[in-house]
Amino acid sequence: MSQLGSRFTRSRLLLAAVFACAALAIAAIALLLVDIQAKKNEANQYPLQVLQIPEDELDPEVWGANFPRQYDSFLKTADSTIETTYGGSVPYSKLEANPALVRLWAGYSFSIDHNEERGHQNALADQKATQRVTTVSQPGACANCHAAEAPQLIEELGWEQFNSTPYNELQGQLHTGSSCADCHDPNTMELRVTRPAFKNAMEVNGVDLENATRQEMRTYVCAQCHVEYYFEGENKVLTFPWTQGFNIDNIEAFYDDIEFKDWTHAESGAQMIKVQHPEFELSSTGIHARSGVSCADCHMPYMREGAVKVSDHWLRSPLDNISQSCQVCHRLPEEDLLERVLTIQDTTAELLRRTEEAIVDAIDAIVAADEAGASDIDLEEARNLHRRASIRWDFVSSENSTGFHSPQEAARALATAIDYARQAELSASNVLASL
Repeated sequence: MSQLGSRFTRSRLLLAAVFACAALAIAAIALLLVDIQAKKNEANQYPLQVLQIPEDELDPEVWGANFPRQYDSFLKTADSTIETTYGGSVPYSKLEANPALVRLWAGYSFSIDHNEERGHQNALADQKATQRVTTVSQPGACANCHAAEAPQLIEELGWEQFNSTPYNELQGQLHTGSSCADCHDPNTMELRVTRPAFKNAMEVNGVDLENATRQEMRTYVCAQCHVEYYFEGENKVLTFPWTQGFNIDNIEAFYDDIEFKDWTHAESGAQMIKVQHPEFELSSTGIHARSGVSCADCHMPYMREGAVKVSDHWLRSPLDNISQSCQVCHRLPEEDLLERVLTIQDTTAELLRRTEEAIVDAIDAIVAADEAGASDIDLEEARNLHRRASIRWDFVSSENSTGFHSPQEAARALATAIDYARQAELSASNVLASL
């Protein structure tokens, strides 16, 4: 073939190749545009309003007809097989795992029964089964966070009567644990606060929930329940002790001012406070809260299904979902993030055990002085120090992050608790020596 013919053939092949590439590119772009439009259509159609949800509807399955993705993930909160180093959803007796707790809470119902909590779907079933309810008379206020029926019963009975009615009298009307209705408006699906105790506490602190941002509400709906509380007055009105602030020193000062106690310690005779799951209070002093991170950002991270982005309603430890919960912000390998969390939790756990040892030593010293004939006046200082050590230990022990929500504050509280416990031991030992 002549040189001219060869060049002509190559040109034709080149043109054919260019045409083929252009055709493939056009086809790819067309497919991409079709996919984009399909996802837009999917997003525009979501959520599909299959039915109108009644105002009083509590059954999550009914809500799930309109919101199947959220409902499907919420069903997973029934999973009782998740294990993390310091938590998870596998139920076990914490009293058997750590026998010191029986003495630390001597004389209180937690020394009878205290188990690792399961997921939100089991909230009511576990409450009804605990010996803290079956063997000890509790006020109806205990149902506030464990039963979706609580807001309706509050409306029917009134806030004070609901609180004061014995729990066992309300049990027959409690059928549903955590529900969509606890946190969402059925008409708009906007986040909402449904529990009066939180509304009252925030109002006292000058926070207008009507003006809260959606990001703030992604914490507030959790803070309706994951908080420290006490039962006020003869009607046992559920109240949050926040008028002086959120850290343990503020809370202790509040209780001291109103001369409140949950029980008298069966061994030391100290007037004690039992702290309950103060996740909101501890986390409010941590770096994540100060950075604008909400509870839901970590425990209900966004997930994408097709074109739709929704919050994962499988509420659980972020350690079970590090890629979605942590790596969205922290661009580090999962192993590094897990190591960082466990470093904090290991340190906190060690401080908790040291604090427990110190408090038990204080109890032993007070008991020895009491048995030797010390008077209440003699032991007043030691007992007060025991109370101060215990409330700080319990603030961290009963908070479910093992210090992670605010590592420095947790360490500060426990260091102070150890100091108070050793002071109590020394005070009681000095009394014994004087006798």
